[in-house]
Amino acid sequence: MASSDKKLAVLHQLSQESEPITLSELLSKLGEDYSSRSIRRWLSEMEKEGMVEKSGNKRSTKYQVMDRSQRLHGSCFGLESEKVIEQIKRPLYERLPTAYVSEWIAAYKPNSTFYIPLYLRQQLHKAGKRSKNDEPAGTYAHQIYHRLLIDLSYNSSRLEGNTYSLLDTQKLLFEGLGAEGKLDQEKIMILNHKEAIRYLVDHAATLTLTKETIFTLHYLLADGLVESQYTGKIRDHGVRIGGSTYLPFENPKRIDQGLDVILEKASLIEDPYEKSLFLLAHLSYLQAFTDVNKRTARLSANIPLIQNNLVPLSFNDVEKEDYTNAVIAIYELQNMQPLLDLYAFSYMRTCALYDSTIKAMGFDEIRVRYRQQRRQLIREIVLNLLTDKNLEIYLSSQIPLLVKEADQQAFREDIMEDLRDLDESRIVGMGLSFDQLHTYLRKRLQR
Repeated sequence: MASSDKKLAVLHQLSQESEPITLSELLSKLGEDYSSRSIRRWLSEMEKEGMVEKSGNKRSTKYQVMDRSQRLHGSCFGLESEKVIEQIKRPLYERLPTAYVSEWIAAYKPNSTFYIPLYLRQQLHKAGKRSKNDEPAGTYAHQIYHRLLIDLSYNSSRLEGNTYSLLDTQKLLFEGLGAEGKLDQEKIMILNHKEAIRYLVDHAATLTLTKETIFTLHYLLADGLVESQYTGKIRDHGVRIGGSTYLPFENPKRIDQGLDVILEKASLIEDPYEKSLFLLAHLSYLQAFTDVNKRTARLSANIPLIQNNLVPLSFNDVEKEDYTNAVIAIYELQNMQPLLDLYAFSYMRTCALYDSTIKAMGFDEIRVRYRQQRRQLIREIVLNLLTDKNLEIYLSSQIPLLVKEADQQAFREDIMEDLRDLDESRIVGMGLSFDQLHTYLRKRLQR
């Protein structure tokens, strides 16, 4: 690892600490590849740069990342990103118009080019891994589904100027109660996020990075907000970006080809975080749709995270202005650093939030891990009117085929619990009719 990468690794390690730590504590967390002499020098440099704060003396000296409120512009950006943002914050008349630069993505070689440096990819994996490797895609997203639904709907909408509060968003999503004095478009925006997130989570095991997937996401997010002929379809006209000199493609054929390139390269990327950031940046940059491009990019960026049972990206603690600046830096300069800073900053905070959520929920891991198998067996039990001894024989023959031995007893208990509570609200998605359900319930009463 290059010296500059190691220096950044030191900074990112400090950024994850809730309290100031000593040099020896920092060394123990970074590993054998780091020397105390080098770390001391880098800390001194970062202190002068305003990135790190030092307290105490001699052996009791401790270090911490400078508090966000004390940093330049009060943002999540490092000094390199701040310099980039200074360029795109100049008046529009001082910035040259810029068109889509095809060479930028052409130069990207999947699994050879990286927007996220190795040390940071390793930190993101360490922070975001939550499930075992053999668990079905989407297992973790089902665990934290309600939390994800609230956070991603709220934050993604907020970044578009939506004024619903977090509490109002929750009431709308789960109780259908719109907030008084709010625009209808704001309500629709949040409810559209609900449908799009449900689509991602429910189809995690089968989703592929195709135009059909991106078009479906756009349709779900744009329905009722964009004219129907433009929902889920590539635009056939030019668009302009407010506050930017960027001029996206106007020719629909070139847009279509650009989307093909993005999805082809993204499909080849092995690291889920690199794939996530790649999609976030390039789908935003292409502007394939008449509107709702950034929302589509934000949800698309979650596909590889959800599929790999990693903590999703909810854009927690991201300021609207910071996000806008990071995207404009891509539009006008094709510079990824601000978006990378913002991505890592928000992701680390999201991981901590969701850890607290899981602990508070007391989550049933077996129930989520074998969700599809459980629903499959219940469907067969209902269709074949299995009760009493026939039910026991069926479960004894099928459970060992579908479930690991260590999980079989808990799985059986989940099956029996669901059968006891079976009603019309619990057969959605099982391919069962109400008549089939009621026939089974009558058979059970006749025992």
